[in-house]
Amino acid sequence: MPTPTPSGAPRAAPSPNAPASYEAALEELEQLVAQLDAGQLPLDQLLTRYQRGAELLAFCRARLDDVENQIKVLEGGTLKPWDAA
Repeated sequence: MPTPTPSGAPRAAPSPNAPASYEAALEELEQLVAQLDAGQLPLDQLLTRYQRGAELLAFCRARLDDVENQIKVLEGGTLKPWDAA
């Protein structure tokens, strides 16, 4: 069953190959990009790694959206500019 998000929209269940965290996904994605950039992979492996990269990118975007929604809730529904000072 899909998990509801703070915005109320249903969220797809995590895939069995989902990374453990945003940081793990980002690290794996960086490794995949390096492999793809090297240009030394056979075509079938290239396609497989490209597909995995697309999955990781979608995971990272979804995680960032979730965090942004949580921040909106904490800020009373209004996303305020980041003040890193």
